[in-house]
Amino acid sequence: MTSLTKDAVRSLATFKGELGPVVSLYLDVDGQRHPRARDYEVQLAHLLRQIRDKGTAADVNRIETWVHSGLDRSQTRGVALFSCAAHDFFEPFELAVPVRNQVVVNQTPHIRQLEGLLEHHERFGVLLVDRQRARILVFELGRLADKSELFDQLPRHDDDKGDWDKDHVRDHATAVAQQHLRRVAEVGMRVHREHPLDHVILAGPAAAVAELERELHDYLRQRVTARLRLPVTASEDQIRSAALGVEEEIERRRDADLVARLRDAAAAAAGDRLGMVRPGTPPVRIGEGTGSGVAGLDAVLKSLVDHRVDTLVVSEGYEVPGWQCPACGQLATVGRTCPLCQGGMDQVDDVVEEAVEVALSQSCQIAVVRDNADLDVMGRIGALLRF
Repeated sequence: MTSLTKDAVRSLATFKGELGPVVSLYLDVDGQRHPRARDYEVQLAHLLRQIRDKGTAADVNRIETWVHSGLDRSQTRGVALFSCAAHDFFEPFELAVPVRNQVVVNQTPHIRQLEGLLEHHERFGVLLVDRQRARILVFELGRLADKSELFDQLPRHDDDKGDWDKDHVRDHATAVAQQHLRRVAEVGMRVHREHPLDHVILAGPAAAVAELERELHDYLRQRVTARLRLPVTASEDQIRSAALGVEEEIERRRDADLVARLRDAAAAAAGDRLGMVRPGTPPVRIGEGTGSGVAGLDAVLKSLVDHRVDTLVVSEGYEVPGWQCPACGQLATVGRTCPLCQGGMDQVDDVVEEAVEVALSQSCQIAVVRDNADLDVMGRIGALLRF
């Protein structure tokens, strides 16, 4: 089973079905939405019916056999399958996060959903503590990647002893609890060195969480994105669910910030072209680029031809039929003559997906944005430019 990594997706992007079509299928198998196997198998049958007349019989059979052979849905919420029988090519991914049901037949794998998953899912560390116990769990793409557990027994006092002894035991217990939280912070830093964390979630009683945060190294403290009330005895599924909730909120904020930057950059560029920017107005800085941006499919396709795109921003599920020149690779929303080399162009089912593949080949960053009305207004696609 192939692990979902950037290298795996980029390798997929280079595959070409020269002898026959490539079938790309995404299937939601989340047990919460589909309690029985029959529930998602009905969706699979519906998807495959759409492509049975496109010369994909061997691929359909291979996909059906693989899915019906059984899935461990305790860890799998979505699958992505890529099949090209003509090249004896079959690449399955079992994912711990859900996907949108989709089937595409093309000469290359349809990888935009995988790109979106890599863009949106980062490495989260959950530090779950109380005064004597701690659990450190690392989640990557919704799957538990690493865990550690610590326990420091607090001293107990005898009710028959005097107040001095009780106070002494209490003070000793406080010192032990402080030492425990300090040790948790040290182990958390060691985990971060071994598995660099993008985000840190602290969970447990408020007092213990606050004290732990004070003990954290600056590298970890700067990555704290949420503080949750969870018992240290929470199940791994409960912890994973809480972490995914935090991740979704971070995604929404990040998408909104990115789209706002794109909107400002595109507006500034448009104003500059119209002579509306006053002399001395500083450019809108986007990452390492110049602050220039474009919005709309035609403008994005032109920028890709010019190798100007730094970050491609596209709405999840955005698809448009179009054209591609087999000679020079030019993409366009209208054909049949290539505007670049004047050769004949081939129709493609989804020119947006072709644009994503071209962007990958140019080492551009890809941002797949979910449910953002501002991006919809801009045409559902845009690009931050290098120059």
